[in-house]
Amino acid sequence: MKQTKMNKIFPIIPAPAYTLWAIGIFCVIMLMISVLFGYIAYSVRHVQFQLSDQYLTITGDIYGTKLSKDILKIDQVKLINLNIDKPYQPKWRTNGVGLPGYASGWFRLRNKEKALLFVTDPKKVVYLPTNKGYSIMMSMKEPEEFIKTLETY
Repeated sequence: MKQTKMNKIFPIIPAPAYTLWAIGIFCVIMLMISVLFGYIAYSVRHVQFQLSDQYLTITGDIYGTKLSKDILKIDQVKLINLNIDKPYQPKWRTNGVGLPGYASGWFRLRNKEKALLFVTDPKKVVYLPTNKGYSIMMSMKEPEEFIKTLETY
C-alpha cells in the first residue's frame, strides 16, 4: 500500500480593514514625530535674533516670535551666567524642548518667573524682561554687541 504525503495549507482569516488603517495612522504619526525631531535638530544651530527699528524677531525655532520694542524692558537687559545666577536657572519646562545643551520654549525659573528660552550656552545668556509678564533668555555669539545695540534702540 502506497502512502501519500498530505500537504494542505489553512490560511488565517484576513484582518479587518480597520487594522490596516490603524497601522497607516501609526506610520503617519511616526513620520510627523520624525519631522518634528528633525526640525528641532536643525533649530539647535540655526536660531537667529534680529533687531530692527520696531521689533526683536526670533526665527529658526518652533518657539520663534516677533516682539515689538515697546514691550521690551531694555533698561533691565543684562548678561547672565546660569551656572552662577541661580535665580534665573530654568526649573520647570511648561511647554518647550529641554535637551542637554539646548533649552527652547516656555519655562519657569527658580525665581518663579515665566521665561521664553533659546539657550545653548548657560555661561552667556542675554536676559531681557518684557512688560507682558515674562522674560526672554537667549544664547548668542556676540551678547555684548547685542546688548549695546539694544541699548541704543
